[in-house]
Amino acid sequence: MKNVDDLIASAAELADRGLSKGEIADELNVSRETASWLVERSGSAAKPEPDTKPEGPDDIHVDWNAIGSGGKRLTYVGRALADLLMETGETADVTIGIEKAGVPLATSVSRELETTLGAYAPAKHQWEEGDIEDLGGGFSRNFAPVDGRQCFIVDDTVTSGTTLRETIDSIRSEGGEPLACVVIVDKQGVEEIDGVPVYSLINVVRVGEQ
Repeated sequence: MKNVDDLIASAAELADRGLSKGEIADELNVSRETASWLVERSGSAAKPEPDTKPEGPDDIHVDWNAIGSGGKRLTYVGRALADLLMETGETADVTIGIEKAGVPLATSVSRELETTLGAYAPAKHQWEEGDIEDLGGGFSRNFAPVDGRQCFIVDDTVTSGTTLRETIDSIRSEGGEPLACVVIVDKQGVEEIDGVPVYSLINVVRVGEQ
């Protein structure tokens, strides 16, 4: 996707397929606020004039389709994420992938680090409107449990840190111990969340911001 119009069209397509706004945010690697704006814009009768850019939320879209569409490339990136985690000196029992995009990455990381594999579905996948705190995520029973285990957390991007914080809280609620989080891209420059360090391959810095 090259511009905002492409994002709006993609959001409309995903909404037509029945995805929630939270799932659309996940698919497009944008914040929930941006996903909501894109969906609303796609259904708006007021279209921008030609050659004008519609104003929207302050966000950065990350398109890593070139990685996700190639199994070999995905494996290489997973190895790089695993290398970041190895530098921490910590040893985990379980690598938790945050659905959807974090799971294939976590699969590669767990293979490299020789851990078991877990999967967490965040509350945002159910989110449409209102307070996301009223919703809950959960661990897939088809993957490894976290109770009594030390865990690494893997996702593709950090937008606000909300999903990582939710996953950390859920691991602790289940009796596990989150050791570190790792992502491909960090949009916010997050170094830690609730005492858990966050590592990224790419850190986005907005030049000129105070």
